[in-house]
Amino acid sequence: MPSPFPGMDPYLEHPDFWPGIHNLLISEIARFLSPQLRPKYRVAVEVRMYETSGESSVSVGIPDITVQPLANASSPSMPNVAVLLPPTQPVTVTIPVPEIIKEAYLEIKQVETREVITAIEILSPTNKRSGKGRQMYEEKRQQILSTRTHLIEIDLLRNGEPMPIVGNNIESHYRILVCRGNRRPRGDLYAFNIQNVIPSFPLPLLSEDPEPVVDLEMLFNGIYDIAGYDMEIDYNRQSVPPLSETDAAWADALLRDRGLRD
Repeated sequence: MPSPFPGMDPYLEHPDFWPGIHNLLISEIARFLSPQLRPKYRVAVEVRMYETSGESSVSVGIPDITVQPLANASSPSMPNVAVLLPPTQPVTVTIPVPEIIKEAYLEIKQVETREVITAIEILSPTNKRSGKGRQMYEEKRQQILSTRTHLIEIDLLRNGEPMPIVGNNIESHYRILVCRGNRRPRGDLYAFNIQNVIPSFPLPLLSEDPEPVVDLEMLFNGIYDIAGYDMEIDYNRQSVPPLSETDAAWADALLRDRGLRD
């Protein structure tokens, strides 16, 4: 069965669900496009990797620890500072643990020349908050925008800082950007909210070739059904991240009408 929402299901933005949604969408877009692009183009699934520790990147070559002398409570330079004596029992603490992040994306390549014609990116939470993930994606974005490669950027996450668009004050829950290499700095922005169907968009190729239309709504509903998210999501609970008061009221009425909320 499809999602009860007309377009993007906000419950799938939950950290437990989003990694699977991201990878399944990458796979389904590739599966959808490949037969339409053969034999002139091939759809390549690529992976961007980087190391993080918590919210910040891990630097290599920095000493493991820094030793400082114990503060003296009687020192005139530090009045009224209590000295924490070593406890008799250890205290449980949390330390940053390096983590390898992998982000999949698509490249449409011309078979004869192996040139990347179009890049397709689905944004991850790490791309929309400060840190190594956003830094690396912004560098990749700028690299693409400095060439003739077309860029499709799909943002299905409400949280975080959207990617910059010059001179545009449009606010929306979700965005799809189609930026053609021959129209820079212009691009086509599809802005939509949870109340809307996910818009379809064309896939830019070389100028002499017809452009397939990507029906992201159809692919999304297929993923929802195949992965059985209807059996996993409890729609009686609030979504994570939470909706605004107005959007939550709208979602409540929708879910009650569909018999998914008591």
